[in-house]
Amino acid sequence: MIVEKIVGNIAMLDRLPPHIERVYLSSDDLVKRIQRVVTDHGRELGIRLKDAKELTDGDILWMDEKNMIVVSVLPDDLLVIRPTSMKQMGEIAHQLGNRHLPAQFEGEEMLVQYDYLVEELLKQLHIPYQREKRKVKQAFRYIGHRHDG
Repeated sequence: MIVEKIVGNIAMLDRLPPHIERVYLSSDDLVKRIQRVVTDHGRELGIRLKDAKELTDGDILWMDEKNMIVVSVLPDDLLVIRPTSMKQMGEIAHQLGNRHLPAQFEGEEMLVQYDYLVEELLKQLHIPYQREKRKVKQAFRYIGHRHDG
């Protein structure tokens, strides 16, 4: 089976079909428009998205009245940063930006993929954080740029 478009997202449905298969992807795989995957029931799928849309947790790849194939994102190893002041937020945002590290935000938390150097920096700056395995809704995006004039 070749999947060329996302049918919808499971979070938007009122009723679910009786049978759901899952495709487990790392957050890094969410940005890949073309990939071969296997469901948790052993069904092979090719994903070849026509639109330049990233996959997200809960996206429905295929559905009929009795069955559904859904994307499930695997948990990432994250540093969950909880600055207690605007100063702490500014300090860590500046430092992470200098390292070109992508971050995501959920409520009052800043999420970055685990890096032991960032963990050391958080300790040095006395910024509260925890290392957690957590599912993210979208891929971490690296935004490249150049420093030359």
